[in-house]
Amino acid sequence: MPVETQLLAALEFYATGSFQWVVGQNCGLAQSSVSHCISKVTEALVKHAPDYIAYPTDAATLWATKHAFHQVARFPNVVGAIDCTHVVIKAPMMNEEAYVNGKGAHTINVQAVCDADMKLLDVVAKWPGSSHDSFIWRSPGLRDAFSSGLLQGGWLLGNYKLAFSYLVYL
Repeated sequence: MPVETQLLAALEFYATGSFQWVVGQNCGLAQSSVSHCISKVTEALVKHAPDYIAYPTDAATLWATKHAFHQVARFPNVVGAIDCTHVVIKAPMMNEEAYVNGKGAHTINVQAVCDADMKLLDVVAKWPGSSHDSFIWRSPGLRDAFSSGLLQGGWLLGNYKLAFSYLVYL
């Protein structure tokens, strides 16, 4: 099967959240083929994600990020914008209650950081929907890089709900 077909089938599934059978009807594929496409494309995305989603640690790139945020909104010393969002999922068989968010939907709570051009710099997509945004921030990851001094001297901007957890000078 051509790579393009596999990619398009997987992208339609990701974008619509439809049943694999429906995606297959749209793409002229059997449900089992759509399932195979989704698995292969997801594996490829996970494998290559670190090549494209990586928080900059060098001084020149951090300076460029600060400069770009300043150009957008005259906000000085910003090294990233951070927020969490809930991605709806099918109710899992195990620990189903952990994935129910505050609105009663089954979700994964995803934390993302982007630069001024909205390029993803960091993504954490492993916590169930019942996890609070501040819990995700306190878990090992980007926060540790700031705390250890690997990343220094800048602001991560978050929304008002997260202001006391995220608007800190790192």
